[in-house]
Amino acid sequence: MAYIVPIHRPTSVRHALRVDLYPGEDECLIFAKTNRLEIWKLQESGTLVHTDTKAVNGTISILQKLRPRDADTELVFVGTDRFHYFTFGWNATEKRLDTVDSFFDIHEKHLRDSQSQDLCCVDPTGRFMVVLLWEGVINVLRMHTVKSKRQNLHWMDQVRVSELFIKSATFLYVETGHPKVAFLYQTRTDNPDTHLVTYRLTSDDKNTEVSRFEVRDQVDRMEINDPGAAMLIPVARGEEDQKRYIIRNASTARAQLGGVIVVGETRLLYYDDAAKKAVETALAEPSIFVAWAEYDVSHYFVGDDYGTMWLLEILLDGVVVTGLQMTKIGVTSRASTLVYMGNNILFVGSHCGDSQVFHVDPNTQSLTLIQTLGSIAPILDLNIMDMGNREGEGQTTNEYSSGQARIVTGSGVYKDGSIRSVRSGVGLDDVGILAELENVRAVFPLKSHGASKTDTLVISFLTETRMFKFNPDGEVEEVEEFSGMIFNEQTLLARNLSNGQILQVTTTTALLIDVEGGVVVSTWKPAEGQITNVSANEEWILLAIDGSVLISLRIQQDLVRDQQNDLQEKDQVACIHLAPEYPSIGVVGFWRSGTVSIIDLKTLQSIHSENLRRKENNASIPRDIVLAQVLPPHLGGPTLFVAMEDGFVITYNVSQDDFSLSGRKSIVLGTRQARLQLLPRTNGIYNVFATSEHPSLVYGAEGRIIYSAVTADDATCICPFDAEAFPDSIVIVTEKEVKISTIDTERRTHIQTLPMGETVRRIAYSRNERAFGLGCFKRQIKHNEEIITSSFKLVDEVIFKQLGKDFILDSSPRVELVESVIRAELLDASGNPVERFLVGTSYLDDAQGTAPQNAVRGRILVLGVDSERSPYLVSSRNLKGACRCLAVMDDMIVAALAKTVVVYAYNEISSSSAELRKIASYRPATYPVDLAVEGDIIAVADLMKSMTLVEYHPPNSNSGHRLEEVSRHYQALWATAVCHVDEESWLESDAQGNLLVLRRNLAGVTIEDKSRMEVTSEINLGEVVNKIRKVTVEASENAVVVPRAFLGTTEGGVYLFGTIAPNYQDILIRFQNKLAEVVETTGNILFSRYRSFRNEERESDGPFRFIDGEFLERFLDIDEQAQKEVCAGLGPDVEAMRNLVEELKRIH
Repeated sequence: MAYIVPIHRPTSVRHALRVDLYPGEDECLIFAKTNRLEIWKLQESGTLVHTDTKAVNGTISILQKLRPRDADTELVFVGTDRFHYFTFGWNATEKRLDTVDSFFDIHEKHLRDSQSQDLCCVDPTGRFMVVLLWEGVINVLRMHTVKSKRQNLHWMDQVRVSELFIKSATFLYVETGHPKVAFLYQTRTDNPDTHLVTYRLTSDDKNTEVSRFEVRDQVDRMEINDPGAAMLIPVARGEEDQKRYIIRNASTARAQLGGVIVVGETRLLYYDDAAKKAVETALAEPSIFVAWAEYDVSHYFVGDDYGTMWLLEILLDGVVVTGLQMTKIGVTSRASTLVYMGNNILFVGSHCGDSQVFHVDPNTQSLTLIQTLGSIAPILDLNIMDMGNREGEGQTTNEYSSGQARIVTGSGVYKDGSIRSVRSGVGLDDVGILAELENVRAVFPLKSHGASKTDTLVISFLTETRMFKFNPDGEVEEVEEFSGMIFNEQTLLARNLSNGQILQVTTTTALLIDVEGGVVVSTWKPAEGQITNVSANEEWILLAIDGSVLISLRIQQDLVRDQQNDLQEKDQVACIHLAPEYPSIGVVGFWRSGTVSIIDLKTLQSIHSENLRRKENNASIPRDIVLAQVLPPHLGGPTLFVAMEDGFVITYNVSQDDFSLSGRKSIVLGTRQARLQLLPRTNGIYNVFATSEHPSLVYGAEGRIIYSAVTADDATCICPFDAEAFPDSIVIVTEKEVKISTIDTERRTHIQTLPMGETVRRIAYSRNERAFGLGCFKRQIKHNEEIITSSFKLVDEVIFKQLGKDFILDSSPRVELVESVIRAELLDASGNPVERFLVGTSYLDDAQGTAPQNAVRGRILVLGVDSERSPYLVSSRNLKGACRCLAVMDDMIVAALAKTVVVYAYNEISSSSAELRKIASYRPATYPVDLAVEGDIIAVADLMKSMTLVEYHPPNSNSGHRLEEVSRHYQALWATAVCHVDEESWLESDAQGNLLVLRRNLAGVTIEDKSRMEVTSEINLGEVVNKIRKVTVEASENAVVVPRAFLGTTEGGVYLFGTIAPNYQDILIRFQNKLAEVVETTGNILFSRYRSFRNEERESDGPFRFIDGEFLERFLDIDEQAQKEVCAGLGPDVEAMRNLVEELKRIH
């Protein structure tokens, strides 16, 4: 049985509205993110603040607003892709937002879906609405006029229209009170033309009978000279001084405000339907326009497909329209929707990149970015970088919730393309900024005499030390002197001791200070040299002089020198640490040998040593060390963390008996060394804060050590700071400031972005090269011509910095596009494993859409990485079809070509030449779109015919290499991705947003039974999945769900797919069904209808053996009485089910 839960919810914004939703408040912004409605309010600063989220059991395809007569607020009309429609608005009695009407089309589907997306337009009064869902059919609705039903919608009629392929529709501004609607349409799909037609919506004077929309009912009809026209903008009639005047002589009439603008690719047309006059203007720069918003009656924002924002101006002579003008005012994300919020604030909602908020300067006609609302949609590809398990090529992956598995996505389209890192982590909330200070080396918390909590902060610089005192109210004062402490040198260590004294160590001196008396008790200075490293506990100080001499001092004996170990030329000390819980030992990292040693502080002799370097060419050295109890003592002993210079953190389990080291593990946190800081918890347990390019909080939970990302990307060092005014806080130092923050208690998803400025279509990850291989393509406009270039490039695995030079694909005479990129370990000419990147490509046909019969239509490229970390070509094989997908099976390459699946044998002749030899092939039903290999079984996802399992047979005495079909899913399904998940089970996604788990029926009685794949689970996700990546996780024996795969969708959602343990399957199915009966969502749409499988052939009654994890988590949000209702008759009580849901939530 299957389980699906979002790690990162969809972020694509396709629909947005400015709506008057709350009485007595300003208008707010509502936008739709797949199955969620988010409500945002505009602040005085111009930024948007998220105030509420409404979950909807459906994928939102329509969003509009209506204005009931004499109402203070507006209603929001929402439609889903499953033909559910509802309105919601402010309930004055309950003082909350409530669903007003809810509709569901129960009729048998017999009409053809509209060619474009669902369209919905509302007349300027907000009372009439036209919905276009089917080809050649419109639905007409209006707000009730009866006083008691004014909040309700009345479905007036469903009318056939002769315009089948409608591109755009809008209501016009009228003065007669009779609504008029305009359609921009195409006569035939194969005929590139555009026509404009207008109709009166109703046929009677009371607006109660819907017009028949026949030819005789047409008001106006005209052909548009620009066949690329696809947008209508209705124009209001203006203010009082712009009111139109009537001219009875039609021959002298001129176009005035109150018409409609037809926006084409090469020209603009303004048509006044009252005067029957048109004004046409050619565009100086052609473009493809996709979204618009009204600024005022004569100015409109228009966004194009290339992310350029234009200001369309109607040129007026009084009230007469004399022309149209387009002015370029800025660059934005490619807009899916535009909303003008007033006060010169423009919201750009995008499906192709981040949504943005801009301030518009009407005088300079320019845009200023105020706010960015991040989005990782659409996800074209994703890969998993396991930051742990760095000791060789292990097959298991750390769980996502551990923070060690990072998902890297290729997101966005064209100039909005980027790489996004998705990782589980904890957030930091800034409490306040202490000061803007630069070049801070370290910070230390202290308690002054009589203080129960920390009240002093020591800040160390390269040449001085400064001290700040905090009072209980949080006020800060800098202290010029403090009990004899040294302020004119860099402080390496400052801490309180249990006897009430303070220990300070600078580069030249160690001193003990009596806080009560305010005097220095004792000092110690080295005979020669400087102190370079130091650490201390309650009994000992361990320090290094010039990195070559180790000295231990006894604190209780007034800093008397106890032992000295002169390393001379043998080695140098790189770092030192004294564990707070183990006063008799110290840990020392050595520079030259790259080793770490546990030493006895009484003798300074090594108890146990470990070489940190695993490769001969690895010159990395330890730069910071901590030894602490991270896990509870009953679950494990202390852990040693060693931060290496190259960004790795190596951990060891430390024996409490003889302090021996075992269980080495590695995790990469960056490209430079991490600084490690202990954060004390209760009962002698510690967290470790590691600052690097990817700061992490290391802590113990659920019996394991978890690395959670932290939102402190610019932190250089930190320290705990539990002050009266700032309890349980930490001090964070950045390059420019020192601030106080608190750490969140819950993990959440953190996103890091690397803008690429081009589409990242494919991602492959090489652990050996420590790099990602990217297949990209860029779209540019040069001399009014669209130029496409495609390339392969390498970026660093941590900071995403580009490595070496791009490998550019062909662009002339035909454009070559990247279709597939994978990483493979193949054999070189000497028979040794070598890392290679495989790139599958396709060639676009020329402008005439034809190519010679024998033309090359694709290639398979084998790329290596040279010493300068640049990709170079090892081998290329020309193909007669596009190479849509690649996979590796042992040392063979599997390629999905246009109509064939081919297995190639790879033979590398030298480092710059190799050959691919075709050894077997298989012809699928139509067109292979994805491959998944498990052992000798190849799963082929077919464009139209679901999936097939093909088995590879090596040559024998009777036959050569061959591919044999062993099982098939006999159902028409437009597949998008496939992945092996467990034993004989495979996960498949389709273009209708469905997920299916298919199982090979090996227990079938007949051969036909065995060759037929059976559906074991199915659900409608509501989003199209572009990529499924398998993961293998070592789950505990009593795990409820075992993670199996990650999914990336077009809407920017990242999902975790897992299988449910057999003993939990029945309880979770019954729990989900009971919860669906109790939980209400906006729109009152049934959960079973939302999640039921649906395609052109069939629709089920609900999800089949599939658990929606996000839905189960709503159990925690409902009140206790509702929880009891859900658990009634279930078996386990409310507390048990709460614990179970919490456990499921911790998976992600």
